[in-house]
Amino acid sequence: MIELPVIAPKAETASKHSKKPSWLRVKLPIGQEYARVRNIVDEYKLHTICQSGNCPNMGECWGAGTATFMILGNVCTRSCSFCAVATGRPNEYDVDEPRRVAEAIKLMGVKHAVITSVNRDELKDRGAEVWYQTVIQVKEASPTTTIETLIPDTKGNWDALYRMIEGGQEVVSHNMETVERLYRNVRPQAKYARSLEQTKRTKEFGKRTKTGIMLGLGETREEVFKAMDDLVENGLDVLTLGQYLQPTKMHHEVIEWVHPDTFAMYKEEGLKRGIQYVESGALVRSSYHAERHI
Repeated sequence: MIELPVIAPKAETASKHSKKPSWLRVKLPIGQEYARVRNIVDEYKLHTICQSGNCPNMGECWGAGTATFMILGNVCTRSCSFCAVATGRPNEYDVDEPRRVAEAIKLMGVKHAVITSVNRDELKDRGAEVWYQTVIQVKEASPTTTIETLIPDTKGNWDALYRMIEGGQEVVSHNMETVERLYRNVRPQAKYARSLEQTKRTKEFGKRTKTGIMLGLGETREEVFKAMDDLVENGLDVLTLGQYLQPTKMHHEVIEWVHPDTFAMYKEEGLKRGIQYVESGALVRSSYHAERHI
C-alpha cells in the first residue's frame, strides 16, 4: 500500500493590519463563577498566568471554576519575545505563597490544579523549594486534587529540577514553545536541546510529561514534525499545539493564522508518531482542558 503525503490546508498569512480569523473569537469573561474565582484570586493576593499572560480562554476556564496559578511572583528574569509577563529583576519570593495557593485551591474545590511560575534565574535553586512546598501543601489541604506543574527551564540545574518535581504532582509540563530554528528570536535565553533533556530527565524520574508549542511564528510543517519526533525520543506523553497571539506591538509578530484543519492534521501526526495525548487547536494553551490529560 502506498502512503500518500500529508497535505495541510493553505495557511492564512497574517499582517500588521489583518483581523483575527473567525475561529479565534472568544467569549467575554462574565458570570457568577468567573466573579467568584476572580474574588478568590484577589483576596489571597495570588497571580495567575490567565491574567499575566492575557490568555484568551480566561472567561471559559474561570467560568468553569478553574485557574492556572502562577507562583514566585509576576516578574520574570527572561525576555521571551512572545510572552506578556513582565520582565525584570524580581523581588525576593514570598515564602507564605504556598500556603495561600493551597488554601485558594481548597476553597475553590479544584479537582485538578495547574500551577506554573515565572523564571527565577537569579535564585540558586531556581525557586525549587517554593515549588516543592506549594505542591506538598496543596496535597495536604486537598488530598484528592490532582496537580499539573508547568515548570520553567532550570538552566541545567538538575538538582533544582528534581526538587521541583518530587512533591507528588501527577503531571510535569515544560513548554518547548517553538521549533529549534526559532529559539534565538523567540526564546533567546533558552536552549532547544536543554529543554528536551529536561523532558527526558522528568520522564526518567517517573513523571507524566507534557509540553506545549505555539504555531504561527514562522515555523514550517517539517520543523513541527521534527520537534514531535525529538519529543517522542525524549519521553513526551502529552503535547498541546495552539495559535500564537501577539500580546502587544512590542512582541513577536504573528506570521500566519493556522487553519483549524491544519491543527487537526498536526494532532493526527502527533498521535501517529507515538505521543499518547495531543490537544491541538487555535485556542489551545498549555493548561487548556488539562484535566483530560490525567
